[in-house]
Amino acid sequence: MKKVAIVADENLLLGTWKLKSFVQVLETGEHYNVYGERPDGYISYSADGRMYAIVTSDGRPTPRDENPADDELINLHKTMFAYAGTYTAQGDKLIHRVDISWNQSFTGTEQVRHYRLDGNVLTITTAPNTFTIEGREGPLVAVWEKVKAPTR
Repeated sequence: MKKVAIVADENLLLGTWKLKSFVQVLETGEHYNVYGERPDGYISYSADGRMYAIVTSDGRPTPRDENPADDELINLHKTMFAYAGTYTAQGDKLIHRVDISWNQSFTGTEQVRHYRLDGNVLTITTAPNTFTIEGREGPLVAVWEKVKAPTR
């Protein structure tokens, strides 16, 4: 399979994408909103082969203080994910090689995804897995929309 060239004119993944939805598709066909109905997040792919992703749940409570209490920290950690590293794309396969992450168990791993581009919409799907918060099994599907460059 042909690798996606890391050249701005040829690589349609390049740029920043804003999260529109993040669901787990269960065996029943049900779509489970893993991070709520309106999660927030960004994923970005750069020409130097680097990427980052950060997602937060909708309705995250603001801690009472700038230095959150332990229970608040736990909740904040459970309602987000973030990682960065390098990426390659081959056909419809996208591989994120994680250099740093919110959850140290991701660091040093390869996260293999499938992706589809449809105009300014990027859909990224994982292999079926058991999502750790709810214990449900099925692929995770994230839909992203390309962020337009600001006008000056």
